[in-house]
Amino acid sequence: MACKEYRLSRRAMMGTTSASILGFGIRDLLAFSGQDHTAKAEHVILFWNGGGMSHLDTWDPKPGRPTQGEFNPISTSVPGMQISEIFPKLSKQMHHAALVRSIAGTQGAHGRATYNVQTSYLPSTNLRHPGVGSVVVHELDNNSDLPPYITISGQARRAGYLGQRCEAYYVAAPGEKDPYLAFPQGIGQVRGDRRLEELAKMNKRFAVKKEDARLASTQTSIDDAVRLMRSPALEAFELDKIDAKTLARYGDTNFGRGALMAKRLVEKGVRFVQINRGGFDTHSNNFTAMSNHGEVMDPALASLIEDLSESGMLEKTMVIMLSEFGRTPRINDNAGRDHWAPVFSGFMAGGGINGGQVIGSSDEDGFMPKDRPVQVADINATMCHALGIDHEKEVMTPLLRPMKLVDNGSPIMELFS
Repeated sequence: MACKEYRLSRRAMMGTTSASILGFGIRDLLAFSGQDHTAKAEHVILFWNGGGMSHLDTWDPKPGRPTQGEFNPISTSVPGMQISEIFPKLSKQMHHAALVRSIAGTQGAHGRATYNVQTSYLPSTNLRHPGVGSVVVHELDNNSDLPPYITISGQARRAGYLGQRCEAYYVAAPGEKDPYLAFPQGIGQVRGDRRLEELAKMNKRFAVKKEDARLASTQTSIDDAVRLMRSPALEAFELDKIDAKTLARYGDTNFGRGALMAKRLVEKGVRFVQINRGGFDTHSNNFTAMSNHGEVMDPALASLIEDLSESGMLEKTMVIMLSEFGRTPRINDNAGRDHWAPVFSGFMAGGGINGGQVIGSSDEDGFMPKDRPVQVADINATMCHALGIDHEKEVMTPLLRPMKLVDNGSPIMELFS
């Protein structure tokens, strides 16, 4: 009778055989199979959930465990994949999406963690690193009259040493008209154009006498604003003509309108759109708060994925939902969850990602990564990879210091295999 220690399952045999022949295990081969990936993404829609969204109450439920909380998991359009019951509509679109359940964070303070996730770097005392949206528009051409980088319902990370051209255009609330994109009341088109011509002459004369980089940044802002003010593409910001049925599908909320506007913006060629939502710092009443968040986020995200898929735009639009960290598996005395950086989750869809898969896992109670730990910078590198950007490229700062676009991250290649 053979020794049990030497019996190989079919899975173990395949892993051993591949290693002996090629020097790689099955998991390694799956990862490397995406190395010849041709970039499909042209746009990114990033949903930024500020405050630290609970991974256990969204993408990584732990049914039957002490850390489960008040929500039950529900089945999705992908056999075996479950998400929280606060996403009933989105559950039907998960065949388009991938979940990363093993992001290994290192920062437990909001500011440092937000900086880390949005830039891939840790904060520095003498350098401000650009956010990922600024990196994207720095590396890709702008093929639209609209600003290539737009942030909605909140400020995005600044462009840092990449300069004014890579700053985000700010939309305070989706659907509201920007007063700076029209001449003041009482100023007609002809009169307004003459004023702009005079302003350009004055700025040019002043710039000859002064050597200041801020002058060029100011002129860039003026030129961008004038081009946008005169462009027919400006209608992408206008939501008052959207039919009531469509608006109801997304939800007549700032978040729903933001998702709908993001769809319209990428259809007009905008490279990077960030929709911001706060209120996830749930040290108390976590479950009431997350239920309310689900009611707002679920229809918007589900409708966006469905519409982009039906129009063919999902293939070239990466949709991501991230937060700076997760929440504690332990439920505190105030029915809340506290900051938890060691493991959290992310949602991704489109842009060449193969949907219906889960990358990595946390342990049985959601405290630590169990399989396939993903570093924070890997998320940024993955976005760059999907867009055809070399994440290891170096750019020179004004202080003549070379900096990589992404700080030592590696793309999550399994997403594309």
